[in-house]
Amino acid sequence: MRRNEVLNNGSRRFSFVLEESVLRYRLCGTETMAAQLGHLLAVMDLQNVAVGIVPFSEQRTVWPMPTFTIFDDTRVHADTLDAASTLTQPSQVELYTRAFERLSQGTVRGSAARSLIAAALGSLG
Repeated sequence: MRRNEVLNNGSRRFSFVLEESVLRYRLCGTETMAAQLGHLLAVMDLQNVAVGIVPFSEQRTVWPMPTFTIFDDTRVHADTLDAASTLTQPSQVELYTRAFERLSQGTVRGSAARSLIAAALGSLG
């Protein structure tokens, strides 16, 4: 998987924010879900990767939104139900950057994030 190669080569830095709900959605079989959660735990050990999770209990400052990816503050890929868009206008990039920063403020990291992932893994039964 090419995405894993990029994560593991260490030449770039990554910061991920996930909603706790995505740790628990059952969109695939138990075995696949367990593998994905295990992979997330492993990725958290990489020096160039930061993972934050917005817990259910967090007071929201930003409405939950579809997936978006910010590339070096110059480009955003934003997914919607019917399309994926590449945004390059500085005002658009700034809007998503601010949203990411606000989402990041409500995250737990480190052992607290690991606990949420472990709980989701344990709930797979």
